[in-house]
Amino acid sequence: MARHLITSAIPYINGVKHLGNLVGSQLPADLYARYLRARGHEVLFLCATDEHGTPAELAAAKAGKPVAEYCAEMWQVQSDLAEGFRLSFDHFGRSSSPQNHTLTQHFAARLDAAGLIREVSETQMYSHADGRFLPDRYIEGTCPNCGFDSARGDQCDNCTKQLDPVDLINPRSTISGSTDLEMRETKHLYLRQSVMKERLEEWIDTRQGWPVLTTSIAKKWLNDGDGLQDRGITRDLDWGVPVMKGDQPWPGMEGKVFYVWFDAPIEYIACAQEWVDAGKGQDWERWWRTDKGADDVRYTQFMGKDNVPFHTLSFPVTILGSAEPWKLVDYIKSFNYLNYDGGQFSTSRGRGVFMDQALEILPADYWRWWLLSHVPETSDSEFTWENFQTSVNKDLADVLGNFASRVTKFCRSKFGTSVPEAGAQGPDEARLIADLTAKVREYETHMEAIEIRKAATALRAAWVLGNEYLQEVAPWSTIKTDEAKAQMQIRLALNLVRLYAVISAPFIPDASSDLLKAMRAEDAAWPEDVAQALTALPAGHAFDVPEVTFRKITDAEREDWQGRFAGQRG
Repeated sequence: MARHLITSAIPYINGVKHLGNLVGSQLPADLYARYLRARGHEVLFLCATDEHGTPAELAAAKAGKPVAEYCAEMWQVQSDLAEGFRLSFDHFGRSSSPQNHTLTQHFAARLDAAGLIREVSETQMYSHADGRFLPDRYIEGTCPNCGFDSARGDQCDNCTKQLDPVDLINPRSTISGSTDLEMRETKHLYLRQSVMKERLEEWIDTRQGWPVLTTSIAKKWLNDGDGLQDRGITRDLDWGVPVMKGDQPWPGMEGKVFYVWFDAPIEYIACAQEWVDAGKGQDWERWWRTDKGADDVRYTQFMGKDNVPFHTLSFPVTILGSAEPWKLVDYIKSFNYLNYDGGQFSTSRGRGVFMDQALEILPADYWRWWLLSHVPETSDSEFTWENFQTSVNKDLADVLGNFASRVTKFCRSKFGTSVPEAGAQGPDEARLIADLTAKVREYETHMEAIEIRKAATALRAAWVLGNEYLQEVAPWSTIKTDEAKAQMQIRLALNLVRLYAVISAPFIPDASSDLLKAMRAEDAAWPEDVAQALTALPAGHAFDVPEVTFRKITDAEREDWQGRFAGQRG
């Protein structure tokens, strides 16, 4: 048994997330956590809401609520939706927590003591129309590098180049749209990332087997142009972690807060302390401090590709620069973008399916299966309603659901609702067990490597093996001439239902739980030995015929949903 720390990129507090957000971090992280727990490993799976910065302030103002009240309400909304999608967080925290405030201020003091923070007098964009300094991400314009016309003041999402607002061509406020901007002088703290460049490069080179996407983005930011740049870590805002040096005021930084991208990753650590303080766990430091036992922890992060620079560079600078024994990430699983039906998901335009809407239409497992089996690992992928319908109907309804239904209904009609006696197995059963063993081992290999699409393909192939076996041995024909042999075939098939429920649980936990209940299977142990696992339900063991495990999506439903989610949310 190993110990695994898993974190998902923390979602912004401002609003319900769409399916593209979900599949880019939280859902694959949950899949991995569930799988590792099923294999007997000790897992701590953490996530939180990212509550600071201008997005929260603007969303609260739009809702007509104090920002703290708005964040508390939206945390509950996001927590409920996470539960609805069966995201198995050990704790779902908040970056506005007292624990994160204290820890962020602690890290800043450590970095300052190490000479890694400098004070800079600079000019920043001030919007007359908005009456405020504009944070980088609330300034848009044309990227000077690639010409993309919606580049933000901190980064171009098209070419990923790191930017400053003054670099943009024809900058405008994303709050008001105003171009009446001027540069005004202000003072801020900068993290001296540039002096850590060589150490970062050495550290990145020690990470084994990172996805090409992760490494290429990190190296690009390290070496493009002038290389790794120092980064401002404070902002002129009201809402956030106050700029303090430990528990003391930071001279000259009165009224400022730490930049959200400085405090947000620190919440991963603070979240573990919240977990303990909430009475859910003990000794959070054994997960996060190498002097407290975290040396034997494997730490895996999940995130979309837009978050990679901050997790491969800025957050490691914070950790390494503190000169304290904090656990550093071992593996970063990054994802490309999921597009929507010929375009992009858009929160601002309400285009695409959002998490709350998805659960109103269909249970979580339908979405979990499609999203995970089409996760954008090696390139961007696209959600289309036609593909979603086909995948649900063929994979879930026709293959897995139909197998469980056929086997249990046939047994009930011919032998009753108990597992029948079984005679000796023959070459057909030996071949099935050998093929199934190979497929389960393949599935495990892909899951260990976090190759999610390959794992989904292997899992579906395991389901197909049972259907092919049933078609080949045809117990409905066998029973006419050899009832004992038909009983053996059905007993094996009933045990297959249980086995499928166990190995499918990381992908489709609700359906797997329902199938295990129908089979009255108290033992849900992972099939280390497939042949043995296929004898788990003995002769005489009672079962129930399950309800429809997965229903098919009709053409009328597909057309209706396609129209409903093409534009603005109500």
